[in-house]
Amino acid sequence: MATAKYQQDNARHSETPHTHGGHHHGGDVHDGRLLWALGLTTGFMVIEVLAGLWSGSLALIADAGHMLTDSASLALALFAAITSRRVADELRTFGYGRARVLAAFVNGMLLLLISAWIVIEAAQRLRDPVPILAGPMLAVAIAGLLVNVIGYLILRGGADINTRGALAHVLSDLLGSVAAITAAGVILLTGWTPADPLLSVVVAALIVRTGWRVVRESGHALLEGSPPGFDAERLRNSLLQTLPDVLDVHHIHAWTVDADEAYLTLHVQVAESLAPDAAIAAVQRHLAEHFQFRHTTVQVEHRHCPAPDH
Repeated sequence: MATAKYQQDNARHSETPHTHGGHHHGGDVHDGRLLWALGLTTGFMVIEVLAGLWSGSLALIADAGHMLTDSASLALALFAAITSRRVADELRTFGYGRARVLAAFVNGMLLLLISAWIVIEAAQRLRDPVPILAGPMLAVAIAGLLVNVIGYLILRGGADINTRGALAHVLSDLLGSVAAITAAGVILLTGWTPADPLLSVVVAALIVRTGWRVVRESGHALLEGSPPGFDAERLRNSLLQTLPDVLDVHHIHAWTVDADEAYLTLHVQVAESLAPDAAIAAVQRHLAEHFQFRHTTVQVEHRHCPAPDH
C-alpha cells in the first residue's frame, strides 16, 4: 500500500457512542444526594457550634468546625457535579468531568487540615484543661450522630469520586460524633476531662487515613495516572497474540479524565495487507471487549514507527 495512503489514514480517533462531556449517568441522583446532605449538615452545624461553645467541649467544637468544612465541601461537590455535566467546548475538549476530581482533591486536603487543627487544639487542652458540661455535650453528640448517620445513608450510594469525597467528610463527622458521645460518657461517669481531647486525637488519626485516601485517588487522576489495574504489557501481548496481522504495539498511553472515564492511545504496526480502517476497527473492538476501553485512539503503521522511543 502506498505510503501516502496510510499516512493519511494512520491516526484515527473513534469511540463508542459517548460524548466527551455531559454524560455522567445518574447525575441528577448524585445532585439530590448532595443537596439533602448539605441541608442536614448545615442545619445541625449551627446547633453544634452553639452547644460546643456552651458546654466547653473540644470534641463538640472540633466536630462543629468539621461540619462547617463539611458544608463547604458538600457545596463544592454539588457545584462540581453540576459543572461536570457541561458539554465539551473549545476550551475544554474533554468536557468538565475533571471538576469532580478537583473537588474531591480539595475535600481531601481539607480533611488533612482539619485533622492537624484538632491535634493542635487537643494538645492545648491537655496542657490547660477547661470545664466541660458533659450532659449537654452528650445530648448534642447523640443528635449529631443521628444526623451524620442519615447523611451517610444518603450519600453511600454515590459511586463517583466527587460523591465519595463528600462521603469521606460525613463519615469522619460520624466518627467525631461517636468520639464526642464516648468522651461525654467517660466524663459523666468519672469526671476525667482529658478523655475529650484524647478521643479527638483518635478521631483526627482516622480522618487522616480517610483524607489521604481521597487525596491520593483524586491526585492520581489529576496527574493523568493510568486507570486502576492497567497493565500495558498485558494489553500489548493480548493484541499480539489475538490479532495475527498486528506485528507490534508500542507508545501505549492510558489515563483518566475524571476518574471514571479511561482513555487510551497506542501505535500498532500491522501487515501491509491489512487496511488501516480494518486494523483500527479490530484493535478497538478487542480493547473494548477485553479491557473495557471505550475511548481509544489508534495510530496504524505499516513500517517502523517514525516517532522517537519513549
